Amino acid sequence: MLNNETRLNLAFRALSDTTRRNILTRLSKGAIPVNELAKPLGMSLPAVMQHIAVLEKSGLVRSIKVGRVRTCIVEPKALNLVDKWINQRRAEWEMHFDHLGEYLKTLDKGDGPNARDK
Repeated sequence: MLNNETRLNLAFRALSDTTRRNILTRLSKGAIPVNELAKPLGMSLPAVMQHIAVLEKSGLVRSIKVGRVRTCIVEPKALNLVDKWINQRRAEWEMHFDHLGEYLKTLDKGDGPNARDK
């Protein structure tokens, strides 16, 4: 079983490519056969399959093969780890900005560390 850091790295790798993000966007509307996914992308079916393999390895997409047709389905829960990581960073950044704002207010009031130099 993959640890969270590895899963997060795989998800960010998958999301780093425009084509894969486009595939995910299209799949967010419902399951789509691979050959239909490939049509608007302007690339060969093997190239599309490589992108799908990256998405599947990351857990963002799964595919089901029935007969000769492989259909892809988005796995929205796989984005939870990415969402959690981003939200944690956002909370940290907001806290730092709040502290910076408080510090800047003390400078405006003249009680900051350089107040004696004025």
